[in-house]
Amino acid sequence: MAQEKVTSASSTLRFQRSIIPRFVRRIAEFIVGGIFIYAGVIKALDPIRFASDIDNYKILPWTISVQLAFYLPWLEIFCGLALIARRLYLGGLSILTVLTFIFIIATLVAKIRGLDITCGCFGHASKNWSFTAHIALDLSVLAALIALCICERLRGNSS
Repeated sequence: MAQEKVTSASSTLRFQRSIIPRFVRRIAEFIVGGIFIYAGVIKALDPIRFASDIDNYKILPWTISVQLAFYLPWLEIFCGLALIARRLYLGGLSILTVLTFIFIIATLVAKIRGLDITCGCFGHASKNWSFTAHIALDLSVLAALIALCICERLRGNSS
């Protein structure tokens, strides 16, 4: 009886793990990691402009905006590399998930407050995007990050 339970549980885990094939997971890791590397590089090249973009949200004092503008791009780059290289993977995945969630909340709050902002995430490439396009991309990235978190958790449980 106990053996049947263990077999049933392990076959359920194998089924759950196979919901998203490994190659699909790797493609998602490369896409999401690449998005954050690209966005980080764009912001790292012009930190003062990024500080101005952060300040446009009117949430933080200017001095903190400047400090974040010099720190966040490199954090995004390293976390994106962590996803692609699968080194320090859980840390990179966790940080990017939290950063994306915070960014979505800050964007929604700014919109509710009537602030007309451009996020500056992708430099000039995203300057003319609508609010809806920005939120759709952000929510898609967050969904991918959450899916990767779930896959990693299932992978950890099956070991």
